[in-house]
Amino acid sequence: MTPSTEFHVYDTTLRDGAQQEGMNLSVADKLAIAPLLDELGVGFIEGGWPGAVPKDTEFFKRAAKELDLRNAELAAFGSTRKAGTRAADDPQVRALLDSEAPVVALVAKHDLRHAERALRTTGVENIAMIADTVQLLVREGRRVVVDAEHFFDGYRFDAAYTREAVLAGFEAGAEVVALCDTNGGMVPTWVADIVHEVRGFVGPDAILGMHAHNDSGCAVANTLAAVEAGCSHIQGTVNGYGERTGNADLLAVVANLELKYGRSVLATDDEHSGGLTELTRIAHAISDITNISPFARSPYVGASAFAHKAGLHASAIRVDPDLYQHIDPAEVGNDMRMLVSDMAGRASIELKGRELGFDLSGRADLLGRVTDRVKDAEAHGYTYEAADASFELLLVEEIEGSRPKYFTVESWRAIVERSGGRGTPATAEATVKLHAGGERHVTTGEGNGPVNALDHALRLGLLRVYPELEDFELIDFKVRILDSMHGTDAVTRVLIETSDGNTSWSTVGVGPNLLEASWEALTDSAIWGLRHRRIAPR
Repeated sequence: MTPSTEFHVYDTTLRDGAQQEGMNLSVADKLAIAPLLDELGVGFIEGGWPGAVPKDTEFFKRAAKELDLRNAELAAFGSTRKAGTRAADDPQVRALLDSEAPVVALVAKHDLRHAERALRTTGVENIAMIADTVQLLVREGRRVVVDAEHFFDGYRFDAAYTREAVLAGFEAGAEVVALCDTNGGMVPTWVADIVHEVRGFVGPDAILGMHAHNDSGCAVANTLAAVEAGCSHIQGTVNGYGERTGNADLLAVVANLELKYGRSVLATDDEHSGGLTELTRIAHAISDITNISPFARSPYVGASAFAHKAGLHASAIRVDPDLYQHIDPAEVGNDMRMLVSDMAGRASIELKGRELGFDLSGRADLLGRVTDRVKDAEAHGYTYEAADASFELLLVEEIEGSRPKYFTVESWRAIVERSGGRGTPATAEATVKLHAGGERHVTTGEGNGPVNALDHALRLGLLRVYPELEDFELIDFKVRILDSMHGTDAVTRVLIETSDGNTSWSTVGVGPNLLEASWEALTDSAIWGLRHRRIAPR
């Protein structure tokens, strides 16, 4: 093993985080999340288990062509060879090599009970499985991280055996052995004591890692305790995603390490990575992609993380925010809740405008109007983090006075009809009346639901004037119910993603019901797509 003094931030959102109940990431979702993780400045992105999960096999195939990572390396996750076989002959080990990922995270049993009862093999064979598989991967030019599964429980049960397994991984050429609290039952003092002991027998140059689950509510604290005790490789997931109660929240871990411990652990070059100042934005952008509502009380990035009620508390905040805040929220890209929106500011608007091709520098009045408008919109349920196209149209309105008038809508309606009893498929039909190209168009579309029918009807009407819409296709649709305590009166937010085969764009709509929110997002999508193709209104 070549010793390294680097601190490793290893993200496993796309694999371990995706095991969260209710989460189902598509390949496209993973390809959208990976660049955000790279932008944050993590060193490793674990993409999934190629060979075992077909979607993950496809992800690595597409990632090799479609991802341009600047800070992170992709890691493929897999298991040691099966008992009684050769590593070179194991198809799942071969799939790890075929993924072409430069890093492999190899899960290996480090609890004798699991080797004997779960794998139905001997402790000796289990250690041979670790050594053989690591050696093969290293010979093939891979950097290997051994995920020492059930390490802490195994160490407390039979420390001698678990020690032998750890040393076998290092001796075979593993760069890192990550100590896993797989059942999530450890507490910080136990973690610190055991890591100290492990550091003693592996030596000062071996890279130890920590992989914590949150079943005891201590995943972040356990990770920090492991770092203090000698770990320099940390694993976790964005927003603490993961099965059961989740994994260590990687965002909270890195924020604590950088802001409390004064350690620089994220790659933060000015051109490709924003580091901690992008923490909140990236947390919320990934939340929109996963379609899991952000937890308002998440440390550092939650909407309530720096929320303050009116009265004496708020008055003191205005005099000196440090009186009631443990950090300046700007350090993690967040803001105080006293503002209408905790996400919008003039600087972020200017930077986003530049990204979209608008030079807003020196235009204080315009920035003020856009900032106020974004704050007002977000207060009513809009979010632009995952809807760049809608935000761009907002900018166009403020800069040019109005958005392009490709069409005007006279009316629209959608109905769902079911003929027959329960189990009979329902049909949806939508009618759209609009004016485009100097003519009135009335079109009807059918679909497998009212939104699908509206999409068809809108495009049928516009195709007569704008045949360029033929390539447009709705490829993703997400719905979030806001203020759910209001029941059927709750506000609905819809995010849709559209593609023309070459690029994709996202739009947002908000309304008192699903259809009104969807209609706004659909029309924004058509307008942005036509404008992006530099098509003039007809």
